[in-house]
Amino acid sequence: MLNFLGKINLLIIFFLLFSSSLYPDSYNFNTPNNHGVLGLINMPSARFYDEGSIGVTIYDGTPDRKLTITSSPYNWLEASFFYTSIQNREYGNGFNQSYKDKGFNFKLKLKEEGLLPALAIGINDAAGTGLYSSEYIVGSYGLGNLDMHLGLGWGSLNNNQSFKNPLIYINNSFENRPDNLACYYCNDKGGQFSPSTYFSDKTVSPFFGISYALNSKILLKIENDSTKIDNKIEYEIPSKNFTAGIEYLPNKNFIIGLSKERGNYFSIKFTYKKDASGSDRGYSYKKIKDKSKNGNKYDDLINSLEANGIGVNKIIESADSIGIEVTQFNYPNLNIIEDIIYSARKDSGIEKQVKTEYKIANLTAYSEFEPNDIKNSKLIYQRESTKSFNTDTKINFRPFIAGREGFFKYAILAENNTEFIIKDNFFFTSNLKYSIKDNFDDLVIPPINVYPAQVRSDVKDYLRNFENKIIIGRAQFDYHFSPIKNNHLMFTAGILEEMFSGYGFEYLYFNSQKNYAVGFEIFDVKKRDYELRFGTLDYKNTTAHLNFYYRNYDLIPFDAKVSYGEFLAGDTGTTFELSRSFLNGAEFGVFATFTDVTSEQFGEGSFDKGIFFNIPIYKNFVNYTWRPLTKDPGAKLNRKYTLHDLLIKFKQHNP
Repeated sequence: MLNFLGKINLLIIFFLLFSSSLYPDSYNFNTPNNHGVLGLINMPSARFYDEGSIGVTIYDGTPDRKLTITSSPYNWLEASFFYTSIQNREYGNGFNQSYKDKGFNFKLKLKEEGLLPALAIGINDAAGTGLYSSEYIVGSYGLGNLDMHLGLGWGSLNNNQSFKNPLIYINNSFENRPDNLACYYCNDKGGQFSPSTYFSDKTVSPFFGISYALNSKILLKIENDSTKIDNKIEYEIPSKNFTAGIEYLPNKNFIIGLSKERGNYFSIKFTYKKDASGSDRGYSYKKIKDKSKNGNKYDDLINSLEANGIGVNKIIESADSIGIEVTQFNYPNLNIIEDIIYSARKDSGIEKQVKTEYKIANLTAYSEFEPNDIKNSKLIYQRESTKSFNTDTKINFRPFIAGREGFFKYAILAENNTEFIIKDNFFFTSNLKYSIKDNFDDLVIPPINVYPAQVRSDVKDYLRNFENKIIIGRAQFDYHFSPIKNNHLMFTAGILEEMFSGYGFEYLYFNSQKNYAVGFEIFDVKKRDYELRFGTLDYKNTTAHLNFYYRNYDLIPFDAKVSYGEFLAGDTGTTFELSRSFLNGAEFGVFATFTDVTSEQFGEGSFDKGIFFNIPIYKNFVNYTWRPLTKDPGAKLNRKYTLHDLLIKFKQHNP
């Protein structure tokens, strides 16, 4: 240990003598470790990305391989989930493949770096089987091109067991760490949070290390690696107590890392990262080049708005103001729409006060119009209601991760989305798919638990039918109207998603001036057959939910949804969602569902949970929902959109 510390001191002196001012504490030089957590190689750091960042890390080591998706909904919170394949362990139950595991990681910022180091606290594998279960407190401090990190590790970061756990002095309960690794041997018990294990054990291990930016493309790392080697993963006995690595940063989004871990083996990782909140904003105001030949300001206003994706339904004019009724589907919130209207009004040379009424699918989301405004105004413009047809075909990637047949299955799909607007409030939308290439034919192992009814766990039967034919993902009619101000209805019928057809309606009370909305939905549905055309199976059910939405504008901005009712499989319970959205439409969220199905009946995972995100990638948004396991309890319809999805576009964003 002393010899190693001496080497570290010499390295620090050398780096300080030759350091410049590249500041490793930055978006470029803060890189994920092998486990997707911002840090060194295997050890974490107290560094964080700015809010709205997301990253994907693929790691190939010995014996574990890991895929981690990491997000930063706030600049003080880092959250990630992972899938791992442990190659020296069998899956069990007669399956000829390596053992699979999954879990969540969280890290909270305690202090920004100033005169004293930055501080963070974290929990790894918070609700998994416990194979990677660990906790840590870590500090980071940067000097020039050098970034230094020092921390204490519990659980799977406690290999050296050098010091008595300091928390024992606070409470003796921290002395005993329950053996949550028992879940490794009982696959039907995993997936529960185990707070009694957090920061518990008789001892803790220190870890420390440095990273050094050699130049704008090369990052060097070395660490005292405290990874526990006897935690059932069966790592090799270390020949050295440190790990060294080098990372190549070809640009701000990609990282390639190569490491020699604990003197035993080489590992490699690939990371893609992106600041989803500040890039690909989805709009930039387009100023029209040619004004109207007759000098009509209102024609210029209409042309400017429509060139920027906002439709104008009506314009009225009074002595002191003009009223504009607009509609749009493109922009995620009112802030952007108001910016565009302000710029278009300015470019058109209109000086009168502007009052607006916002509509989407002919639903009145918000109106500044007063009865006298319409009565005492003259009509300047009225758009004729016309039918329209829009279609778009793209190549999409469809993953299927950690099936018992193999760690990674996929399909490359040609996907067509079509929308036929019959009236302003009456649509037909469809989704057709054709598999260009997939390996879903391998998905043949049936689910273990089918309770209380099989509504999602037969997903493999659907995926196997993707190949060599056009399938129908969706084909539905939607009718919308607002019978009373702030009260909205949507009626839907057809093929609602890949697994269910049916009909139903949704009601929502939504006032854009309030930070909450309430409503309910009722759908009578029938299970589609596996050919994914128009046929159905025998199973049917009526699913209904009460929904409450809340947007917080205070110290911590967030969106919340609580939904109670009967799910597709007939179980009853509540779903909780928390999310963070950004001005450009990017969104990160988590959800958990608890129903009258017990954890024993649910099996592995204990309850339904997962994450969802909507992020811009090359000017298009990628929307994805991830669950650790595909189970039947807690299953809801995958609706194309809800009334709240539509109307939230006309509420102020919570920065």
